[in-house]
Amino acid sequence: MVDVEVVGAGPNGLAAAVVMARAGLSVRIHEAAPTIGGGSRSIELMEQDHLHDFCSAVHPMALASPFFRAFELSRRIGFVVPEVSFAHPLDGGRAGIAYRSLDETVRGLGVDGEAYRRLLQPLSDREQGILAFTLNHVVRVPKKPEAAVRFGLAVLDQGLPWWNRRFSTEEAKGLVTGVMAHPVGTLPSLTGAGAGLVLNLLAHTVGWPIPVGGSQSIADALAIDVRQHGGQIVTDSRIETLAEVSDARVVLLDVAPKTFQSMSRGRLPAAYEKALAAFTYGNAACKVDFILSGPVPWTHPELHRAGTAHLGGTREEIAAGEKQVNQGVHPDSPYVLLSQPSSFDPTRAPEGRHTLWTYCHVPRGSTQDMAEAVTAQIERFAPGFRDVVVRSHTTTASELEVYNANYVGGDFSSGAVNLRQIVARPVPSLEPWATPIKGVYLCSQSTPPGPGVHGMAGLNAAKLALRREFGLSVPALGLS
Repeated sequence: MVDVEVVGAGPNGLAAAVVMARAGLSVRIHEAAPTIGGGSRSIELMEQDHLHDFCSAVHPMALASPFFRAFELSRRIGFVVPEVSFAHPLDGGRAGIAYRSLDETVRGLGVDGEAYRRLLQPLSDREQGILAFTLNHVVRVPKKPEAAVRFGLAVLDQGLPWWNRRFSTEEAKGLVTGVMAHPVGTLPSLTGAGAGLVLNLLAHTVGWPIPVGGSQSIADALAIDVRQHGGQIVTDSRIETLAEVSDARVVLLDVAPKTFQSMSRGRLPAAYEKALAAFTYGNAACKVDFILSGPVPWTHPELHRAGTAHLGGTREEIAAGEKQVNQGVHPDSPYVLLSQPSSFDPTRAPEGRHTLWTYCHVPRGSTQDMAEAVTAQIERFAPGFRDVVVRSHTTTASELEVYNANYVGGDFSSGAVNLRQIVARPVPSLEPWATPIKGVYLCSQSTPPGPGVHGMAGLNAAKLALRREFGLSVPALGLS
């Protein structure tokens, strides 16, 4: 018998376990897969010594989130922070480039440079206040209201139909649009603008770091800390019902609401069941991984310095493609999110080889292989790309759900990112991590603050459980 059972060894489940174990409680984690990591797992997908991040790849939140800062993750594992955080290629060899340096970005955007500065500088200057607001439950009084107001004004500027008023060039419009398209959904939108602007401001503060050795190193660092504080991690351990973990005083579930309902077996009150039933899942991703015989032959030279690229052309083209996905159509010219980690981390592939990480947005539940559409989109901005492709591997949206049950229908956000579910994630509540079942808490990205490798949902759930069930506060998390 242990004090705390954790179901799911993704970043949030592991973060929750770290907090509980450091509080002096006995902790056991159950992971259904053979290895830990969930959304931060790295594997040899096609060939030996070629390491691929299966889900998340680039991690600004690993350096920015309050949990990982307290945990001192950057002292536990290595990160490479590219000088070009992200780039947005356009036809004709043009591109918008988001340098780590805001000043350099402004210079590169020409006539739109100062308009970009006026949008991003107030946000970058208030990074901590904005993160304190956005990486928590928004149904609360912000600790720094002025930062929240500034952020809200920027969201209104880029999240509503007048989003073109600020910029005149395709480079500036595309640069901002590419990062706002990370959440699957129509554009412009307030939620897309909110998520994108947080990531955009971090591009000019902590940067967009790539973990040395793959995203798996993040999960491994958390697991090491759990074990150092007496916790157990059991893999190949699928928990089907709450009855299997009922001896613990606290159960923390890093699972989607759909799985929680199944595990509860009729124990949930009707009103709560109804609220969970109203929780919706969004559209999805089709993942395409590549092994290359050389670097991507980008037309624009600065793309070689970028850890991340957003492909899809102009603002209008990307918005049209996202609209098609929302209508249940597979776009011929999809928005493609691309990372080239082996350009910065030589542990990812043997000398002379590269691994390339990409995905595009598709309708929920899709079984369609989008490798050709993704390849064509890369070739559009990097002629000759097909010539350096050695092998590719596709994971369709439906296969993503097989890989991780939290990705319902291939929705890697574990729930649609929309205005309703900013407030009700997964149900309307001031403390949405708590469930009606005594001692049972949700800690997945289906709870605030939502998707991303930030550990904050795990921290929030563990903090609440410590206070309610044990009368304890969050312990120190750092190395020192």
